[in-house]
Formats: sequence, C-alpha cells, structure tokens
Amino acid sequence: MVVITFSGLHGAGKSTHAKQIAEEFGLRYVSAGDIARKVAREKGLTLTELTDLAARDASIDEEMDTMTRREAEKGSVVLDGQLVGWMAGDFADIKVYLKAPLSVRVARLASRDSVSLEEASRELLHREAAERERYKSLYGIDVGDISIYEVILDTALLGLESTRKVLRTVVREYISTHDR
Repeated sequence: MVVITFSGLHGAGKSTHAKQIAEEFGLRYVSAGDIARKVAREKGLTLTELTDLAARDASIDEEMDTMTRREAEKGSVVLDGQLVGWMAGDFADIKVYLKAPLSVRVARLASRDSVSLEEASRELLHREAAERERYKSLYGIDVGDISIYEVILDTALLGLESTRKVLRTVVREYISTHDR
C-alpha cells in the first residue's frame, strides 16, 4: 500500500522517474501533468492558457488536487506533480523532490514538446511564476519550501540510469524495512 510522490519544477524529471518506479514496483501511476494537459486539450487551450484560466478560476486547481488526494488515499500509487507531496499529505510514505538547473529543464521541455528553446523557456517561466502565486494564494503553499520532502535529488547530477538506480534503491529499502 506504499504511496510515493514525485514533486519538483517542470522539466526536472518527475514523470520520467515516477513512471519507471511505478512500473518496477507494480504500483499505479497518476500524473498531475497528464491531468492538466488533458483538461487543457478538452478546453481547447494550451497549458499556458489553462494556467491563466486557473488564475481566475480556483475550481480548476481544486478539482485536480482533490483527485490527487483521492488517489493517495487509495494507496499503492506513485503520484507526480508540483503539489502532490503537499496534497498527498500523511498518505505519502516517501516524498521525493527532483530538481535540475533551469537550462536543463528548458532543454528537456523543448525536446518533449517539440518547440524552440526560447518558446519552452518563455512558457516554463510564465507557468512557474503564475503557479507559484496561485498555490500561495489558494493553499498558502510556497512551492520553494522543500522541507516536506525526505528525498531531494538533482536529476542533472547523474545520468538517467544512475538517477533511476538511486531512486530504485530508496524505494526498495523503504519497502523492505516497512513491509512487515
């Protein structure tokens, strides 16, 4: 019934690593980013436009964050998203925060979204500034406060496989010491 959250800024590797951990340990995978992209598509909006709409309509964030809490309550899940560590609260067994330098995050998003570095940078900075203000206003959460996380890892420090190895080891050791 382990619940693992992967939080961090956009492009830090939350989804990449959360999916792998979920698959390896036979857990469900739920992504707040996938939910947001789906909502944006359904509304015919870009993520930036959805971010702007959410700034005016708190119900968008509240609905997605309620879904996150419900998934955490069910257990046996890996959640990824900026606020999942906060939203999962006491249901989370391991809260992971992934970080990477801005230039690395921009390059990753440009590649993922097939856009220029300039466009990826512009969207990333806009979304993060708007979200930072929104989360502070809506929930009183400072996304820069990483004190709630047990594991903090810079995904640019090691290669992809080495980073995965570190994360797998943390999860495996946690499960082996808490699954009695």
